[in-house]
Amino acid sequence: MTQYDPLFSQVKIGALTLKNRFAMAPMGPLGLGDAQGGFNQRGIDYYTARARGGVGLIFTGVTFVDNEIEEHGMPNCPNSTYNPVQFVRTSREMTERIHAYNTKIFLQMSGGFGRVTIPTNLGEFPPVAPSPIPHRWLDKTCRELTTEEIHTLVRRFGEGAWNAKRAGFDGVQIHAVHEGYLIDQFAISLFNHRTDEYGGSLENRLRFAREIVEEIKARCGQDFPVVLRYSPKSFIKALREGALPGEEFEEKGRDLEEGVAAAKLLASYGYDALDVDVGSYDAWWWSHPPMYQAKGLYMPYAKLVREAVEVPVLCAGRMDDPERALSALSDGVCDIISLGRPLLADPEYVNKLRNGRTACIRPCISCQEGCMGRIQEYSMINCAVNPQTGRERVTAYNPVLRPKRVLVAGGGPAGMEAARVLAERGHRPELFERTGCLGGNLLAAGAPPFKEDELALARWYENELRRLEVPIHLNTTVDTELAASGFDAVVIATGSTAKTFSLGEGAPVCTAAHILTGQAPCGNRAVVVGGGLVGCETALWLAQSGKTVTIVEALDRLMAVNRPLCHANSEMLDRLIPFHGIQVLTGASVKSWTGGSLRVEAADGPRELPCDTIILAVGFREEDSLYRALEGRVPELYLLGDARKVSNIMYAIWDAFEIANHI
Repeated sequence: MTQYDPLFSQVKIGALTLKNRFAMAPMGPLGLGDAQGGFNQRGIDYYTARARGGVGLIFTGVTFVDNEIEEHGMPNCPNSTYNPVQFVRTSREMTERIHAYNTKIFLQMSGGFGRVTIPTNLGEFPPVAPSPIPHRWLDKTCRELTTEEIHTLVRRFGEGAWNAKRAGFDGVQIHAVHEGYLIDQFAISLFNHRTDEYGGSLENRLRFAREIVEEIKARCGQDFPVVLRYSPKSFIKALREGALPGEEFEEKGRDLEEGVAAAKLLASYGYDALDVDVGSYDAWWWSHPPMYQAKGLYMPYAKLVREAVEVPVLCAGRMDDPERALSALSDGVCDIISLGRPLLADPEYVNKLRNGRTACIRPCISCQEGCMGRIQEYSMINCAVNPQTGRERVTAYNPVLRPKRVLVAGGGPAGMEAARVLAERGHRPELFERTGCLGGNLLAAGAPPFKEDELALARWYENELRRLEVPIHLNTTVDTELAASGFDAVVIATGSTAKTFSLGEGAPVCTAAHILTGQAPCGNRAVVVGGGLVGCETALWLAQSGKTVTIVEALDRLMAVNRPLCHANSEMLDRLIPFHGIQVLTGASVKSWTGGSLRVEAADGPRELPCDTIILAVGFREEDSLYRALEGRVPELYLLGDARKVSNIMYAIWDAFEIANHI
């Protein structure tokens, strides 16, 4: 018996029994489908890895039931009606493998995106919607769906669910009266201006969702579970404008009163469970929460829904802390814990928790670089901290034929990942770090409370290196003599150094890293020079700590280069800056310091900024001098991470994995 035993008790959705209380939350399966609407080998391997990791229920990412009314540019996501033979064939292989682990799997089915269709996925025709409303991203007006098109989509849900049942899926999840997708647009009066039976009253606006579940039950039987992804609150201030946590505003989307009423109706229509989150694409930092959002942010809303309905409720939203998950069950917040990104970071999360190996769970850092960011930009789901996610077969650990003694110079994320992978494969790495601790830039990056998971990632690496018995040499600078002393290969991961400049004698100048790690004090009035990601996050942390902060940026906007790939992260940070009273000067440059004031040349002329701390966040420079000194002097030499090219944590880890898995 352990404290977490309740998380491993059985639970039912309809007539279906799940072996534990953990579900894999649905995440876009970009890159996991084939050209005929089935699942490709990457998709089969990806979902099977999570079943092998112990989760009780898997929801696939979004799949479509139509490619004519709303064109999706096949191949994109799987489609259960596009080529039913191919869909059933590939899905059957996947579900059979997943069932071997006593895990259940539901197909998430979508009727379309409507006004929130990703621009790169739009076909030749205008986007559709319940009514002629503005598109979320483009200066286009959506075309109103006809009644016959709605009826066609309902029929296709039934056909797709029947194909899913034939393919071995244990149920389906409907996508969704959630996040402002097409069916949700019908449900919200802000978007639905219809005067027919699909508009007007709440019951009419929910008619589309009702007809879908009725059609599926009629085709597949009453015992075939149908779950609904559901958002009881939208956080919409206006079209294309979302609210921040703690902000007072008038809800223009679905408010909680209507959200609870709708939940009761949806359960009465026959949905077997409600999978709860909040938000919309107008406020999509709620639906896809960055590190700036609180952990467990959906719990209050899930509890309201659970108190209102008799069917099980699922809750996701940064629920990776097992203590929080346990309290969610015991406090009546939900019946099932959904883990999305945590299962990208570590597919073995559930097994490790059950076996008491919590320190071995690789943490998600909520950066959304590998998942949402790559979905948006490259139509591929991956993970920043787990290079094998979505590439399980092609990145499997390569067996070692002859163990090599490998020197790894640098104890940042790149060096630690290289040493870890080398040891996992059977090599004999030794890690050398010139400072007294491991972590590198993770230590500064993880200083703000909203970035605590980066410190957790550093601790995970330390734990893994101890588990793998990798020799670690702290306070040791690698030189050419040490590197050439009997090692078969040398990996240089010496990182980068912060760029600095002088503002004259006596100027209170320090780097962002010095402030973040406590090596330099910060006064009450600070100027952050540099409005990139580091500068903005440093400024936000200081403002949240009660400091008066100004950002001075040379370019015409904040984060003009190297913004986070995921727009939910960058857009939330863009809005948090003014929300916390941080003054911003763009198109400006610092000139000099004179007795308590920083002179700045701004677009509208010179400014004098009173301050007691000047924080430089103007970028980093590769530290590759050791690599240059060793070229031609050791048998195998590799350069990776920031030492090769200053980038982000994802590419530091990915580069290290690639090199270390092929030595």
